[in-house]
Amino acid sequence: MVTLKNTPARQAAQKKYNAKPEQLKKRAERNNARRQMIKAGKASVGDGKDIDHKKPLAKGGSNSPSNLRVRSKSSNRSFPRTSSAKMK
Repeated sequence: MVTLKNTPARQAAQKKYNAKPEQLKKRAERNNARRQMIKAGKASVGDGKDIDHKKPLAKGGSNSPSNLRVRSKSSNRSFPRTSSAKMK
């Protein structure tokens, strides 16, 4: 696994990227989904879980309750693997 060092140049580039209007909109959508799940009682503040979109927003998904689920961080942020641990 390649790890990137947190240099001042990288921090500046990340700050610039995160300030783009499309990134602000995506973050607002993710935050809204989390608030919905907390309100529904399916998640709680500080539970260490991720809110997963079954059909991603980028592929036409929505923040409707039927498209959201609570998953562990490890299962939400991983990729399908073969039996030899290679990515499918």
